[in-house]
Parts: sequence; structure tokens; C-alpha cells
Amino acid sequence: MSWPLRKATAPRIMLTYGRFDLFHQDHIRFLRQVSAMGHELIVGCATDEHARRSGYPCQMSYAERRAILQSCRFVSRVIPETSFDQKRTDIVNYNVSALVMGKNQRGHFDGLQDVAQVLYLPRLAARKQGVTPRFSTRRIAIG
Repeated sequence: MSWPLRKATAPRIMLTYGRFDLFHQDHIRFLRQVSAMGHELIVGCATDEHARRSGYPCQMSYAERRAILQSCRFVSRVIPETSFDQKRTDIVNYNVSALVMGKNQRGHFDGLQDVAQVLYLPRLAARKQGVTPRFSTRRIAIG
């Protein structure tokens, strides 16, 4: 008896970037959603210097934010984001299938569609403006 051959599917590697400062439930929701779209999720976490240069300094250090992301079960790997220009190189170097960014950045990364699918998803749940819920790092979705 012969078994039908299944066509092997390449792993779908997803990539996203952010500061992930004061890690909270919307970060987890976003990472869960992106992770469900592929086999692996790589997260580019802005370094302290990059965040400062971008005009959005972080309250938590890069080391703290990286450790939180590494403990999240939806994240496969954390890489430093040191420049806005590194995205194309990261996509190629990590064999990324899709770059997923927040809807607020719609159109900013369309120029990368020649190397990966580019998707824009909502990052924040609907809630009162100006209120960011704090999420205890001790209760993060750890695998």
C-alpha cells in the first residue's frame, strides 16, 4: 500500500517590531494574534538608544523588555531593533514570510512587499483614550 505524498510546507515565520514598554494585555493580545498566523514569531524590540532617537524613550530598560518578551510563550525569538532601516535585512536574514505592524503604520512598510508579505493589524483594544492597563510581568502568558 502506498501513502499519498504530502507536499511539505515551509514554516511561516512572522516578524514584528515595537518598544513593548510597560508590557500589558494589548501587547499579549497582539503577539498572540501574530503568532497564530505562523509557525514562528520573531520580535524586534527597540533598544534604549533607538527608542530615544525615535522620540519615544522607554521607562523600562531594553534588558527588562527583552526578558519579558523572551518569557512570553507566543514569542520564538527576540532581536534588537537598532534602526528603522534594518527591517529589509532582518526579513532576508531570518527568512521571514510576513512582517506584521500596527494599523497606525499602514503604508509605511509597503516597500518591503518585494521580500515579504506586509500586514497591518490593530495593536490596541478599544478602550478609553489615555488609559494603558498595566499588566503584571508575573502573570504574563508564559509557556
